[in-house]
This record gives sequence, structure tokens and C-alpha cells, in this order.
Amino acid sequence: MATANTAPNPAQDTLALVGRILIAYLFIPAGIGKLMGFGGTVGYITSAGLPMPEVAAAIAIIVELGLGIALLLGFKTRWTAIVMAIFTVATALFFHKYWSAPEAMKMMQQINFNKNIAIAGGLLALAAFGPGRFSIDKR
Repeated sequence: MATANTAPNPAQDTLALVGRILIAYLFIPAGIGKLMGFGGTVGYITSAGLPMPEVAAAIAIIVELGLGIALLLGFKTRWTAIVMAIFTVATALFFHKYWSAPEAMKMMQQINFNKNIAIAGGLLALAAFGPGRFSIDKR
């Protein structure tokens, strides 16, 4: 492993790339789905009681699709990952409220909530340690 005085090794660069690909694999298709089903996305956001659902849907598409692609390519990775982590935690808080879910949905919502928190952790690790050499940022 690299220390403060050494550069990352090829294995670390490869792992950072694989990590970016796997995280982008979650966000990019979700963003495409929201874009293609914009009305349904707005309806779902409305059902959660959030204000300005059209604006919220547009923000979700920008984060998931736009920043998902940026993360995949390793472009402005640290800032991109921070914004995506904040978005992911907010999504957990607004859409996976297991603490107030009906009993039949409680476990699934808690799993989804916990997954979002874990994804945010992975994004913050990318923000902390960067995208690796195989990225636009390092070109």
C-alpha cells in the first residue's frame, strides 16, 4: 500500500478503476431510467412529499447520469464523489425511511438504507484517495 511519501502502485490504480466502474454501474442505469421515465420519477418524488418534484427529478438525473459518467471516467473525481455521497445519503433519508415503514416493508427499506450509507462510504473513500492513475484526472 502507498504511504504519504510514495505513489500508488498499479494494483491500487486498478482497484480504484474497478471501484469507479462498480459504483457507476449503480448510478448510470438509474439515471437513464429516470430520464426515460421522467413522469414516473416525478410521481415517485411527489409521493415522498418532497417539494418541487420536477426540479428534484432533474437533479437526480444530473447526479446519477451526469456525475455517474464523470465518476466512471475519473473526471473531477473528488468533488464528484462528495456530491454523489451527499445525494446518496439524502436519498436514503427521504426514500428509505425504514423507521416509519409498514412492518412488511421495514426490512427491505432498512437494507436499502444501509446500502445507500455503504455506497456513500465508498464514494467518500474515492474522494479521500482519488481516482487512481487510470482516470481523466491523472492524465
